Amino acid sequence: MKKNRLRLYILSLFALFLFSGCGSEFIIGGIVAGGAGAGTYFYINGELKADYNAPLDHVWSACEKTVADMKGTDVIRTKEIAKGAIETKINDEKVKIDIVYKTKDVTTVSVRVGIIGNKLASQLIHDKIAGNMVKDGPNKVNE
Repeated sequence: MKKNRLRLYILSLFALFLFSGCGSEFIIGGIVAGGAGAGTYFYINGELKADYNAPLDHVWSACEKTVADMKGTDVIRTKEIAKGAIETKINDEKVKIDIVYKTKDVTTVSVRVGIIGNKLASQLIHDKIAGNMVKDGPNKVNE
């Protein structure tokens, strides 16, 4: 009887996080955070934003590699001292990635896919950015 009660409790807790509005983003963000130093995601006005615990140059490189891996075409790069943007087309969808310096070891990345935004596609791009940051080596990512 106690085993069934424990299973029900665990299943209920899992369902609560899985089906709650921000719980699923937290779980997805938590998975990425463990691997690449990204924090919680925020989906605002069609843009999916996340903070990465890495310097701007390292995040910029991961974003460029992501665009190349996803076979982005018509790539336009704009980079300044404390921010940059990459505009491209991936699978005939307009994609804009904004990279902004926040602190020495924290960089904010915003991804917008399409005109009004596509949360799932933006999440996929964030996942690939995080994966590319991990591939570059753990010594470049501050967790």
